[in-house]
Amino acid sequence: MSLTSHLEVLERKHGDLEREIDQAQASPSVDDLQVLTLKRRKLALKDEITKLKVAHTTH
Repeated sequence: MSLTSHLEVLERKHGDLEREIDQAQASPSVDDLQVLTLKRRKLALKDEITKLKVAHTTH
C-alpha cells in the first residue's frame, strides 16, 4: 500500500470515528466511557496521520 492510500484509509477511519463520537454524544443514554474510548482512538489515528505526513515531508 502506498503512503498516500494508507493516509487516505487512516483519514477515512478518523472521519468515521468523528461521526461515531457525534452519534454517541447525541444519544440520550450516552456512555461516557465509550465516548472517551472513541476519542482516544481518534486521537491515536490523528497522531499516526501527523507522524506519517511529517516523515514523508522530511524525506
